Amino acid sequence: MTIKYLQQLKDNPIVYSKNNTELQFKIEGIPESEIQQLELVWNNGNVFPKVLKELLFLAGNFFYVCDYGPNDNQQEMQEWVREHMRDNNRSINRPFFAFDIYGGGTFLFIYLDEGDNPKVFEASPYSDYNDWIRPLEPQTIQSIVNIGINRVKMGQNPY
Repeated sequence: MTIKYLQQLKDNPIVYSKNNTELQFKIEGIPESEIQQLELVWNNGNVFPKVLKELLFLAGNFFYVCDYGPNDNQQEMQEWVREHMRDNNRSINRPFFAFDIYGGGTFLFIYLDEGDNPKVFEASPYSDYNDWIRPLEPQTIQSIVNIGINRVKMGQNPY
């Protein structure tokens, strides 16, 4: 796969702990066949945005910047997110894909119908507020990845 948006991720497949140089964190991607299966299930067979495909291909199983929650794979993560939304009578009526989970139920996602490098949204399905989804403008997956990598390289928390 040609990498257009996440070159910095491709160039930094391993980061080392600043305090323990023997401790390393290495990205682990998923095969294109698995990405195609995810497209079939979560985007009605339509192709994912290019930046999401790159993220999954390079680091869909493990990424030191994104937290995939208590899930073993991307399919489980998408099911987990939707289960937490149902538990709180929340829904999103457009095709979307969650790529980061934190705080016990809050997640970052993109809409799958907004081009190859769409903006990122944060969803808090357990929030009591009507505006439980908010844009993280001007953030994109590309900018979140690049900022997170730079923080990790400086020995900081990626978040």
